Amino acid sequence: MYNFLLPDEFVTSIFEITPEKLQDIGIKGIITDLDNTLVEWDRADATEELIIWLRIMKESGIRVIIASNNNEARVKHFAEPLDIPYIHKAKKPLRNAFYNAVIQLGLRPQEVVMVGDQLLTDVMGANRLGLHTVLVKPVAQSDGLVTKFNRFIERRVFNDLKRKGIITWEEKE
Repeated sequence: MYNFLLPDEFVTSIFEITPEKLQDIGIKGIITDLDNTLVEWDRADATEELIIWLRIMKESGIRVIIASNNNEARVKHFAEPLDIPYIHKAKKPLRNAFYNAVIQLGLRPQEVVMVGDQLLTDVMGANRLGLHTVLVKPVAQSDGLVTKFNRFIERRVFNDLKRKGIITWEEKE
């Protein structure tokens, strides 16, 4: 029942994701969500720590692209100063944005990881395309309206997974 919702990995922060770990599993590219994955949903710009993480990825040959359901102004303002390609209004979990991101990266799906904070958008959509998926703990505890609904559904899924004995990132804290 939960095949498309189960990520391959859980992390509490994107900073746990290193080039070495990615390269060990054959990953050459990252599709990442923006809001509550890289920074808080209401933070306009990257933090210094994130800028360093992105630089390390690039220097290690790991390509990065942002795929966000947010509007172009939000995503462009964040991504352009970092020289990161992006897809806005991605309509995740539909496969098209993930497919286009893989094409833009110039890689095969098995060489790409999707990093995101939501099961219903990031993980489900990427799993449907056969990408490696990493669910990250949301950066902020607050969310926009649509995401609040998604979090309600996610809590129900997590509770069911706990009852079935499947470990989630919530238990890593």
